[in-house]
Amino acid sequence: MHRDDYPALRALGFEDDELKELGLWIPAVGSPAELAEMYVRRSKKKDSLSALREQVRRMCARVADHNKRIRHIWFEQKSASKSYVRREEFEKATAAVTETGLSKALYVYKTSRLSRRGMGQVGLLLDTFEEKGAYIFVVAEGLDSRTSRTILGFLSEQARDQVKDLGDFVKLGMDAHKADGKWTGGVTPYGLRAVKGEGRLERNPKEYPTARRIADYLLDRKTPHWIAGTLNKEELKTRHGKNWQATGIIALAHAVTWAGLVAQRERILDADGQWAGKYHRGGTPMLDKNGDPIACGEGVITFAEHVKIKSILASRAQKNGPVGNRARGKREISNLLSGTMNCGRCGAKEVSSGPAYRCFTRTNEGAHVCEGVSIGRERAEEAVTQAWFGHILSLSPESATLHEIAREWLAYKDPEKEARKAQATAALESAVGREMKLRKMFIVGDRMSEAEYESLQRELDAQIDSLKAELAELSREADLSPLMDPEALAALWNGAGIAGQRALLRAALTDKGITLAPSKGRGYRVPAIDRLEFHWREASDPATGAAFESGARHADKTRARNG
Repeated sequence: MHRDDYPALRALGFEDDELKELGLWIPAVGSPAELAEMYVRRSKKKDSLSALREQVRRMCARVADHNKRIRHIWFEQKSASKSYVRREEFEKATAAVTETGLSKALYVYKTSRLSRRGMGQVGLLLDTFEEKGAYIFVVAEGLDSRTSRTILGFLSEQARDQVKDLGDFVKLGMDAHKADGKWTGGVTPYGLRAVKGEGRLERNPKEYPTARRIADYLLDRKTPHWIAGTLNKEELKTRHGKNWQATGIIALAHAVTWAGLVAQRERILDADGQWAGKYHRGGTPMLDKNGDPIACGEGVITFAEHVKIKSILASRAQKNGPVGNRARGKREISNLLSGTMNCGRCGAKEVSSGPAYRCFTRTNEGAHVCEGVSIGRERAEEAVTQAWFGHILSLSPESATLHEIAREWLAYKDPEKEARKAQATAALESAVGREMKLRKMFIVGDRMSEAEYESLQRELDAQIDSLKAELAELSREADLSPLMDPEALAALWNGAGIAGQRALLRAALTDKGITLAPSKGRGYRVPAIDRLEFHWREASDPATGAAFESGARHADKTRARNG
């Protein structure tokens, strides 16, 4: 019987014999106090696996010294320095300790592997572990969070400073390379490849003929949809062996680098003005001191052709449309099931197309790829609405789905509250970080008197306590009573609007959503509900079937009153 983390251990390069020696062969059993989680991370794929294996060996040795056993090793390849990066495996490792209580310890190799975002994040994590009677152990520095919290704080702040300095140097180097007309790395546009060691682009012999055909089609005013369908019909694939899509053709047409030019792209910022880790599509050519575009090698098209293609696409786009227009706000949601209902033939999403829902693959890649499945919008939405009512009213008050729906509904109904919750969390992290810096200045730097330190410390303590109390109030469980009464539930659904109904529906479904089965033939009509397969988070209770009819009647009455 293999451990759950056996695939990850094999991916790290461990042989079965060594896993047996390390005590990582069979599942670990025991009380939570006898078990521990282990987290292993590398920032880049090119980092050596042999170094990671040595880290695991040393952590296993320390765990054995502490008379514990490793319950699970969590491994991922992620950078921890950027706030927008979510480390799913790290969250699972901490949840195993703080939420499910499967173990009482988390082992990491170095403080920088724990986090590079400073004591603001690490301090909150240590608070949570302390509340659960658990601890974090850093093997390389030999630090136990139960006795070395202050030192952990100093090292986490040091790791944060190192990341900032490294980021500044990397950006400076990339800006200099761009100004010199060098390719700075990343995914090259289809039809081009990077010349190793030379920092420039050249035409890829395998891809260039097809890429040039695409360019010629665009210059001949062929639509991206027609181009994708033509290429798929000839069974020509993308670089990754997938079918062509109209959206991919559009992205290629707007890429400045497709013309062999250095791109200047704007960063996408979040609501707080922080970089979200993404750039706006397309960009503009970077210009030299004479105002001419800077080339970084060969292109599939010329700069003049790039300008002409963008002009052709813009002439067909609606005013203030989504293509190349970053000033345009989000489009008003007008349908319920886009992104939730899937094609029963190929599994792609069903999207709204006029009066019907149609397969996205069929629409964007052509009938050669998928024959497609369609259904009338009104019929599908009516059937889904009735099914949702019946399912929700069949759940018990203790249902996890009801709590999830309540959270989704509050996030939609009161976005200001959710935004304030995020702001309060960020402010709390910042306050904890300032507290650590204050201690460092007083203990290490000797830059203030004891009276000054105590005054500032009291102010920070009051701020931290206030933020913690506010977060506790913002995180209170929602009122579930409207979800258990048919009439109140109908009023809630019909007053939510399409965007709100989407949130309510998705909260009740798994990631698989709803599957739309193909019809049995043209003109063969069956009730829409018979073609829909729902992947609910929880199974309904058959004993509450009467609730469905009651909820449906109230929904119909409310809909009739609202016209």
